[in-house]
Amino acid sequence: MRSGGSVLTTDDRSTLPRVSRHISIVVLAAGRSSRMLSGTRNKLLATFDGIPLIRRLVQRALASKADQVFVVTGHQGGKIKSALDGLAVTFVDNPNFGTGIASSLKVGLSVAAAAQTHAIMVLHGDMPSINTRHLDLLIDEFESNGNAVVWAACRGTRGNPVVLPSSIATEASQLSGDTGAKSLIQSSGFQIVPVEIGLAALNDVDTEEQLLAAGGRLSE
Repeated sequence: MRSGGSVLTTDDRSTLPRVSRHISIVVLAAGRSSRMLSGTRNKLLATFDGIPLIRRLVQRALASKADQVFVVTGHQGGKIKSALDGLAVTFVDNPNFGTGIASSLKVGLSVAAAAQTHAIMVLHGDMPSINTRHLDLLIDEFESNGNAVVWAACRGTRGNPVVLPSSIATEASQLSGDTGAKSLIQSSGFQIVPVEIGLAALNDVDTEEQLLAAGGRLSE
């Protein structure tokens, strides 16, 4: 991320001939971790190499070529914010997190679009294998393609994260329940460009078994 979140009018990366556009990342971190067996423990607070999953992921987002990082909070929002203490992010509170992921997409996309961003990357908070290089590959592909949806993929299977032209964000109000960005993308008419990043695109941690297999450890 550029120092201080400043936005440059021209691209300072020589590999990209285009004028740089403002790109934001929206990290979804409001869910209940309802498929975890341990009741009130939050998978986003599970530690990997001693660092909470959500903090490690957000640090990687901040180190990317994105200009701004938003974090949507809801369930155990105070704990999530504490885990991200000292990081240069903008928190977006979602009081309706219990109604499903659509509510988090609505508030996250709305706030990011209001920041005059050209594209918004939607990044789920429970993806331990996503690193800064993956995020930069998606950002570079968006900048080189102009105005397409850029979707992380593994051997042709679409996963996450996904980069959306900001104009799609205006349609987010139509979402409800557990409907994700896929329906917005399908109805948008935008070209979809897959970017192969391997198994990282599919590796989320919905259950304790998945979390432990990925190298995580649930906090007490």
